[in-house]
Amino acid sequence: MSGKEIFDIIEKPVSCYAFNKDRTKVALSPNDHNVLIFKKTGNKWEKESTLAEHHQTVTGIDWAENSNRIVTCGADRNAYVWVEEGGKWKPTLVLLRINRAATCVRWSPQEDKFAVGSSARLISICYYEKENKWWVSKHIKKPIRSTVLSLAWHPNNVLLAAGSSDFKMRVFSAYVKEIESKPESTNWGKKMPFGAIMGEWSNGRGGWVHSVAFSPSGSKVGWVAHDSSASVVVGGENAVPAVVSMNNLPLVTCLFASESTLIGAGHDYVPMVFSHDDNNKMTFMAKLDQPAKQGGDEEETMSAMQRFRSLDKRATTGGKQSKSTTTHINMIKQISAHKIEGGNVSQLSSGGMDGKIVIWNLKTLEQSISELKL
Repeated sequence: MSGKEIFDIIEKPVSCYAFNKDRTKVALSPNDHNVLIFKKTGNKWEKESTLAEHHQTVTGIDWAENSNRIVTCGADRNAYVWVEEGGKWKPTLVLLRINRAATCVRWSPQEDKFAVGSSARLISICYYEKENKWWVSKHIKKPIRSTVLSLAWHPNNVLLAAGSSDFKMRVFSAYVKEIESKPESTNWGKKMPFGAIMGEWSNGRGGWVHSVAFSPSGSKVGWVAHDSSASVVVGGENAVPAVVSMNNLPLVTCLFASESTLIGAGHDYVPMVFSHDDNNKMTFMAKLDQPAKQGGDEEETMSAMQRFRSLDKRATTGGKQSKSTTTHINMIKQISAHKIEGGNVSQLSSGGMDGKIVIWNLKTLEQSISELKL
């Protein structure tokens, strides 16, 4: 696909990342306890700051676009809200009250609270207490029976979708009466007291739910699971999810590009497009990448150090059979909306274990798909 912008930012995996509002800065974790902030200067990304408060691997990063606050969480069971003051980032304490690793974090759309998933089989909904100048949390526990792997907020700032390793995708109410007004009813339900479960689904097969996403209107939730499937359910009583099973390796991240289009990516290095129609049918549409044309054997002209770095990025031991010709040369760990026009995603970003962050220009999705070959 044309219109790709490739950033080789670091020589380490990008395990999680988040851009600021104008996309001139990116915060990422190189799969360790640090968070690195890079600033774009011309066509290069230069390291600007290092956030080193965590003591174990950082597992989640989210950058609030309007308030310019960064929230991070890690395997050390902690989360921090970072505020920039005088060019330096200062952490604010978050009282998560968990006894296992934090696994993921997401700001709510209005940026007045955030959710943290964890291996403690619960979700911490965190909001700021001005009196004590810290972030406190309320817990959503039942009926979660295993590690929470992914989270996504509904546009109404109240409902929260969660995927976990007990093979379930659930929608909860995260209504915090201390900081927000009573929510209006949605197709997911009318009454939304804190912690209420609005629905629970599986794909009928099994597999850890690696990633969840609400559609732009909030009426649908999509998710991808470790059994190489992608699913979508429309909120409502007796809702039945639409599922498509793949022969590819599992997808680990997904988002809605439009109300009817889900994009996922994972172990096959390539973003994939799925369509969900009004008849509740899921269809695999296209791949957003094609193998690059080879003009010769680059390994024959590489220096020893270049070859070693290339092998390390691909996590391989060598040999022509392991050579990847796609844009990403290792697993895509995260995809995010990079630019939204008219309510739909027009540019998509992807971060991989190869150290790359790639910007995909989707233009109008229908036009993009018509240019692709399966």
